[in-house]
Amino acid sequence: MKHPSLAAFTVPATFCIAACALLACTAALSAPEKTLAAAAATKPALTVTIAKPQTTNLSLQLSANGSIAAWQDALIGAQANGLPLREVNVNVGDWVRKGQVLASFATETVAADAQQARATLAEAQANAAEASINATRARTLQGTDALSAQQITQFITAEKTAQARADAAQATLAAQQLRVNQAQVLAPDSGVISARSATVGAVVGSGTELFRMVRQGRLEWRAEVTSSELARLKPGLLATVTAASGAQVKGKVRMIAPTVDPQTRAVLVYVDIPPMTAGASGGLILPGMFAKGVFEFGASNGLTVPQQAVVIRDGFAYVFRWSADGHVLQTKVQTGRRSGTQVEIVSGLKPEEAVIVTGAGFLNDGDLVKVVTAK
Repeated sequence: MKHPSLAAFTVPATFCIAACALLACTAALSAPEKTLAAAAATKPALTVTIAKPQTTNLSLQLSANGSIAAWQDALIGAQANGLPLREVNVNVGDWVRKGQVLASFATETVAADAQQARATLAEAQANAAEASINATRARTLQGTDALSAQQITQFITAEKTAQARADAAQATLAAQQLRVNQAQVLAPDSGVISARSATVGAVVGSGTELFRMVRQGRLEWRAEVTSSELARLKPGLLATVTAASGAQVKGKVRMIAPTVDPQTRAVLVYVDIPPMTAGASGGLILPGMFAKGVFEFGASNGLTVPQQAVVIRDGFAYVFRWSADGHVLQTKVQTGRRSGTQVEIVSGLKPEEAVIVTGAGFLNDGDLVKVVTAK
């Protein structure tokens, strides 16, 4: 029987030893890489601070936009017709009192007409007096043959005619005197002059606008709210109004418009705000300004977190909940009211769940974090 040679066993053994050595080397080289990967997996992505939600007393409010307007605009026009304007005593922004002379027209023409009317009245009154005397004498002769009945009737008729002419002359004088008085343009109420078109020397017709005035300096905020919110609004409700200039005032609802705009489905709410005072034409709240405000309905408790903890992504609000193993969980929440730096969480978070505050905007779901105490 022929036995295999030693060379036949030597070659396979050599290959096995080489293969084992190669595997050992490969294992030795991959160990550092696995160590680095494991270390990277356990390294915190960020150092953060955490906080638990708080129960905060928050005000119940309704926000709205609108504009500042005058409570009432008074249009002050010319009553005299065809007279030149001689003096203009006020300008835009001036505070005026009721009855104050704002402007004056030249009165020479109407004064002459009034004087002529007085003379005509005096003549008519004299004729009326003479006619009255004659009529009285004629009445005493009734029943005698001194005057006929026709003559007596003529004297009585002349008396009445003369008296009527005297009354007409009296009315003409009153009209001319009224024209003299109308030569002065008076303020119909106290308030602030908001516009002026009066020019010295101009000859204007009756009814031409000369001034415009904010009556009593009263202002109002005309807020636009949706018809679905009407049930919450009522006269007397308090509101805080902030003008475009940054000035802020307190107001009170005076009335709610009786109709809803069919195009926008919005309704106007009229809110009285503090009036303009003397010399306040340069104030920070003026008619025509845009303003936003809030209606106050009271207060209630709500669950809040710091504003930093809320992250807006893709149009939705999220917070990152912290778990005991150091990882964070991205959680979608619904936000509500705000109070300073606190934001109300309406849903999506429990009171006992801690959230990431500092650094929340740089995290992703599942990141490992290191928590430190806030300074």
